[in-house]
Amino acid sequence: MKKTIAVAVVIAATLSEGFSQQWKPAGEKILTSWGENLDATKPHQEYPRPQLIRKDNWQNLNGLWKYAITTKDQKEIPNEWEGNILVPFAVESALSGVGKEVGKDKALWYNNEISLDLKVDKNNVILHFGAVDWQCDLYVNGQLVGRHEGGFDPFSFDVTSFLKKGKKQNIAMRVWDPTSEGPQPRGKQINNPHGIWYTPVTGIWQTVWIESVPKTYIVSTKHTPAVDDKALHFEAQVEGALQGDQIVVEAYDGPTKIAEGSTPTGSVLKLAVPQATLWSPDNPKLYDLQIKVLRKGKVIDRATSYFAMRKITMKPDEKGIQRMYLNDKFVFHYGPLDQGWWPDGLHTAPSDEALKFDIIKTKEMGFNMIRKHIKVEPANWYRYCDSIGILVWQDMPSGDLGGNVWDMQPGKISGGLHDKVRSSDSEAIYRKEWKAIMDVLHNYPSIVVWVPFNEAWGQFKTKEITEWTIKQDPSRIVNSASGGNFAHTGHMLDIHNYPDAAMPDPQIFGKDYILTLGEFGGLGLPIDGHSWQQKDNWGYQSFKNKEELKKRYEELINNLAKLIPLGLSGGVYTQTTDVEVETNGLMTYDRKVIKISESDLKNIHQKLYDAKIGK
Repeated sequence: MKKTIAVAVVIAATLSEGFSQQWKPAGEKILTSWGENLDATKPHQEYPRPQLIRKDNWQNLNGLWKYAITTKDQKEIPNEWEGNILVPFAVESALSGVGKEVGKDKALWYNNEISLDLKVDKNNVILHFGAVDWQCDLYVNGQLVGRHEGGFDPFSFDVTSFLKKGKKQNIAMRVWDPTSEGPQPRGKQINNPHGIWYTPVTGIWQTVWIESVPKTYIVSTKHTPAVDDKALHFEAQVEGALQGDQIVVEAYDGPTKIAEGSTPTGSVLKLAVPQATLWSPDNPKLYDLQIKVLRKGKVIDRATSYFAMRKITMKPDEKGIQRMYLNDKFVFHYGPLDQGWWPDGLHTAPSDEALKFDIIKTKEMGFNMIRKHIKVEPANWYRYCDSIGILVWQDMPSGDLGGNVWDMQPGKISGGLHDKVRSSDSEAIYRKEWKAIMDVLHNYPSIVVWVPFNEAWGQFKTKEITEWTIKQDPSRIVNSASGGNFAHTGHMLDIHNYPDAAMPDPQIFGKDYILTLGEFGGLGLPIDGHSWQQKDNWGYQSFKNKEELKKRYEELINNLAKLIPLGLSGGVYTQTTDVEVETNGLMTYDRKVIKISESDLKNIHQKLYDAKIGK
């Protein structure tokens, strides 16, 4: 919770109706139905941290703040403001109400005055940011609190010592983001959007909130299921712990307590769960946790969480081909490439309902997996994958592109000859943020695969980074470079092929690697009135109507199914939705048109899960 961070923001907790009426979506691009009906007085009001819940002493700070765009060199909080910005939407988005680009030569400032609720006006006060892209300096009551760098990981500051007497507090933030002109992880953002590259995202793009905690409090927890041991390995980071303090953990199945254990703070607890139902997409069983810090028998802090019992492993089938096994059963992983972009909110879904919508539709379409493509979502997105039952392949957002060769022929390259040579600063930025992302997402059972690199985008020290990733989390599969330059490392060999289904040669690679098709398809169908722009849209292969699209899609899936007995263990279809000028989604960018019905897709996909292996 105590991190060094760079952000300049001023936050408002209460919004008057007059203030909220000063907002309207910016620009003339298409909107989702959730964006059209957005209530600017209360955007994204949901509790934002589902893996560590204290609901009694928190306050949501989303809403209208003031903003200004200044030169990059300005370090003083501005005296004048250009207008209002709706947090948590990035300044370039329509739903921010601003719709302006910033760039590397300018800084974005936020400012607002908050009124602390009584419930948080005591003890230690922690200010949380779900995500801010990219470098930010935080000021409270005119004093610099700290700096954070990283566009996809949540961070927090203890602001207790910066508060003044009374409820009214001023918060300001300065944000600087070079987008594609810097080495930092940025995913699909680019300064000049075109093709598969999208609009920049600068500033706050996830929920801002504040909470009150006691002097000794639970900062975070780590849950690792150990299915073979019939146990959950539990750890907790506790700030301000004293000698003799204990962590007490209780596990519940609904109202029924199924396990209980305790351990000194700072130790790992092996919580026995002998009769657990294992989590899977067909049965996404979750258990609740109650966590307490005890000092001499007195409860000092308490929180709730949840966990699931499941394992993902690599082992050979009867033919000696490496496969992914979920709970000791082969499950073919099939899902869409999910960019997680929105026409009105860019990186930010217009509402929590919208955030959940994509996952629900993916499940209804008969997919059992999502590849979250070079983006990290808010915590509640993963909570919904856990509860709905979707496997997740989680990418690291790419950055520092260029300067190396991408060779799509596995086996032709050896020894990392085409790895990019990054600067020491670039490497440090990557490692810091990738570790932060893995740490904060560790507890979500839906995540079964980590993907450090996509294609050759910034791919560097492939073997070292892959093995470092495995060491950070040995409980999951690591796909070292989806579609990227192949190195003899990690658990997977993943190729990209458009539009048809293909796979690595199982006779060459199957004994050592899980074989997957990390991207294919990309069948395009622009829908008039539901596209980002009316012309110059594209897909990898375009069609004129839904009937033609469905026929070609079914042909792709029939061919994909034939590869499973030969050794293929997973496939990723491009993609969930259209994104900006890309029209190769199963849904339009505004989510108003589904191009192939959910029931048709589910029926088409069933053959993938019926395919036999090994014999």
